[in-house]
Amino acid sequence: MGPWRPAAGGLTVALRVTPRGGRDAIDGIETLSDGRSVLKVRVRAVADGGEANRAVTELLAKAIGVTKKAVRITSGTTSRLKQVAIDGDAAKLDQALRDLIAAHKPTDK
Repeated sequence: MGPWRPAAGGLTVALRVTPRGGRDAIDGIETLSDGRSVLKVRVRAVADGGEANRAVTELLAKAIGVTKKAVRITSGTTSRLKQVAIDGDAAKLDQALRDLIAAHKPTDK
């Protein structure tokens, strides 16, 4: 199972966030030691006063083409592992995330 799944009014996405990651980027999908899949996200912001959380929601919103208001952290606000709800059409959001991940996969040479 991937890091996102349909939810009422959109999708729920599992994230692993790296604050002070040097740049704002979505680095693909990672499988944790317990077998769960997460979307790896890094942000330049520090994890202080909610700055990193704001940067994460803004990065996701911009990357998949929704408003900042459509992305909210539902759990894990003080943890690297977070759950994020994205409001909108689940099928369109799913495709936007798939396209985003496909664009970040390394190509075989």
